[in-house]
Amino acid sequence: MTSNQQRATLQRKIWQIANDVRGAVDGWDFKQYVLGTLFYRFISENFASYFEAGDESINYAKLDDDVIFPELKDDAIKTKGYFIYPSQLFANIVAGANTNDSLNTDLATIFASIESSANGYPSEMDIKGLFADFDTTSNRLGNTVADKNKRLAAVLKGVAGLNFGEFDGSHIDLFGDAYEFLISNYAANAGKSGGEFFTPQHVSRLIAQLAMHKQTSVNKIYDPACGSGSLLLQAKKHFDAHVIEEGFFGQEINHTTCNLARMNMFLHNINYDKFNIQLGDTLRNPHFDDDKPFDAIVSNPPYSVKWLGSDDPTLINDERFAPAGVLAPKSKADFAFVLHALSYLSGKGRAAIVCFPGIFYRGGAEKKIRQYLVDNNYVETVISLAPNLFYGTTIAVNILVLSKHKIDTTTRFIDASGLFKKETNNNVLTCDHIDRIMQAFDSKENVEHFAKSIDHEKIAENDYNLSVSSYVEARDTREAIDIDQLNAELKTTVARIDRLRADIDAIVAEIDLPAGRPGGGGE
Repeated sequence: MTSNQQRATLQRKIWQIANDVRGAVDGWDFKQYVLGTLFYRFISENFASYFEAGDESINYAKLDDDVIFPELKDDAIKTKGYFIYPSQLFANIVAGANTNDSLNTDLATIFASIESSANGYPSEMDIKGLFADFDTTSNRLGNTVADKNKRLAAVLKGVAGLNFGEFDGSHIDLFGDAYEFLISNYAANAGKSGGEFFTPQHVSRLIAQLAMHKQTSVNKIYDPACGSGSLLLQAKKHFDAHVIEEGFFGQEINHTTCNLARMNMFLHNINYDKFNIQLGDTLRNPHFDDDKPFDAIVSNPPYSVKWLGSDDPTLINDERFAPAGVLAPKSKADFAFVLHALSYLSGKGRAAIVCFPGIFYRGGAEKKIRQYLVDNNYVETVISLAPNLFYGTTIAVNILVLSKHKIDTTTRFIDASGLFKKETNNNVLTCDHIDRIMQAFDSKENVEHFAKSIDHEKIAENDYNLSVSSYVEARDTREAIDIDQLNAELKTTVARIDRLRADIDAIVAEIDLPAGRPGGGGE
């Protein structure tokens, strides 16, 4: 079986488990149990593999808890960020799950123990609360303890039955792929809320490539509205692991989604000391002020959400927003996220940000912010994408690419609205589509109906409008009409109609002749 076939088989099985086990529970509510169980299995096998260190004579799952000396535990936590006793491993718990009358409380105790093992260590905040949404006492699992345990055992058994092979690099990749597959399916079935925590992988791939383009190494990568971390992880997937030197940084306002992002990092084998995912409102209480600047920034912030804006008089003096001299409208925070990203961007880096198209042509404060961006030569490229690429919205969004190291005063406009492949309910970008966009991004050549470089003076003359359609003429897809040929065809048609009418008149006249006359029929 090829790796792709193995992935496809795993994905079918895990989605079947997710649907079969949940029963009458809503899939969106049940996602935490499937995702959490997958995470529990991964960190258990990861920890056992670390402890065994390739020594086939050691089977960590078979050891007694009391043989673990404090020094061993201390070293393990410093390295892995957490500790799991042999008796707490996924494999040992799942073995007796069907007959364990206290399964739900045992799991709660184990999860609490794993989290508390990091207390007082550098990894404490990275581990704390990871299992907070895996509530084994929730009535979502059933009204009685027996019902809860039955469903928990079914999830554990289902995930245990997935064949990931030996714990090695490919094993880790399969775990990460399975986790992202689950997240994407939940997002696709969750409507608008799904799009708020997951950016489809094909779009994430494009955004990561834009932000990392021609950077042989970056100090770190940052997403100020990271959701479940899909954008950050695309940077890891498509670039050598050593390119991102200091790791992955993100902030997320939703507690559950923030936990998903942290789990996602572990499941892609990013150790606790190589990521920093923080909970909070990026616009009001930003983290990482001491960690900036960042060489690569990727983001798909929420579209046109409300924020404090001018209701908070201190924001106009915030170093993120003050240079523009104006705040984004209270009803539309889009440019607040853009300016935040710009302020965190290094002099050598790029930021690639998904944006609602209205911010590129509306007047008022948004026009003034566009003027600030253009006049200071920060806008490298604006790309218009096809509609229906994202979960929960059919809007044709744009990608804004910001840079602080441009060597000319032009902005590149790319109309990629015609690049998509229809799949089920959504459109997707294929690898060929992404390659074509990246080629246009890298080039300064004008391509009719697709890409054009515009000098800032012309943009200023055009009221600082940054809409792609203002500079790249759309291809006329209407059928060309040859007037001379059409007139000739009309003349021929009219002549035929005239002949037909004459023939009909003759037939009618013959039918109407009086009886007794020639042709009249007689008596």
